[in-house]
Amino acid sequence: MRAGFIAAGSALLQQFSWVLYLFGAFLVLTGVQTFRQRHKHADPSRSRVIRLSRRFIPSTSEHHGSRFLTREGGRRVATPLFTVLPLVEVSDLIFAVDSTPAIFAITTGPFLVFTSNAFAILGLRALYFLLAELIHRFGYLKVGLAAVLVFVGAKMLRTAW
Repeated sequence: MRAGFIAAGSALLQQFSWVLYLFGAFLVLTGVQTFRQRHKHADPSRSRVIRLSRRFIPSTSEHHGSRFLTREGGRRVATPLFTVLPLVEVSDLIFAVDSTPAIFAITTGPFLVFTSNAFAILGLRALYFLLAELIHRFGYLKVGLAAVLVFVGAKMLRTAW
């Protein structure tokens, strides 16, 4: 998914240099929106992705260890572990939408953009369980993320001057 975003972003930037301003404006707007919603917490049970997944894939609310699928009443149903997969993938898609324009603020080389994204994903996924236990200590995480997005977006917008 990210490779597709990077390829599309790189091709757009090579054809139309003004796309960099769209990326910058998008990052500024995303940063402002993140700052406005800094006190809101997501409720996974109200997620559209999970509701849509449960509508099309028969599922159970009971955990069955590390199994994705199980049998109930003679038919195969998805466990909550399977139901979370679409949510994780959509979250990755949303992060790719933010991170791809942000890396183009630093370099437009597709190879550098792709490898930096790949190493960031590898590092973050490895640190996930540590960060999940310490998330309550990151009180200003959303504010910091919003500030970085606005800063990088403003940097992209000011390249004309």
